[in-house]
Amino acid sequence: MVKYEDATLDRTFAALADPTRRALLARLAQHDELSVSALAQPFAMSLPAVMKHLDVLAQAGLVTRAKTGRTVACRLAAGPMEDAMQWLAHYQRFWSETLDRLAAFVEEDACLPNPQPDLATPRKLPASPSGDVSTPRPRRSTRRGRSRRN
Repeated sequence: MVKYEDATLDRTFAALADPTRRALLARLAQHDELSVSALAQPFAMSLPAVMKHLDVLAQAGLVTRAKTGRTVACRLAAGPMEDAMQWLAHYQRFWSETLDRLAAFVEEDACLPNPQPDLATPRKLPASPSGDVSTPRPRRSTRRGRSRRN
């Protein structure tokens, strides 16, 4: 088995794996720069929890932070995502070929006549191989439920 070792790529995919971090990146993509409190405002979590997510994004190189006075501003840094896209593009040919084969199979199958029987017409079921008629099970000797014991 071939092992692909690239710590930057690993950190990028690990950071992008979390939906909250992807939502943070989406908010940063809409704005040039946002303060941490403005970035955290729509999320139902504490500010320290958002800071932990931002730490992971910063370690992956996806976010840069700059402090001005007491305000920490965050910006999107898309460089690592571009590296991830190049890595994915390398493997795109594998799933593209598979999807092309699937499309060709489906198109070929659609051209064949429908082998399904018409469900509107009733069909006869084959007779039982034994020819016997099934009989109902005998009833139990006692009624179901709670027994009357003294």
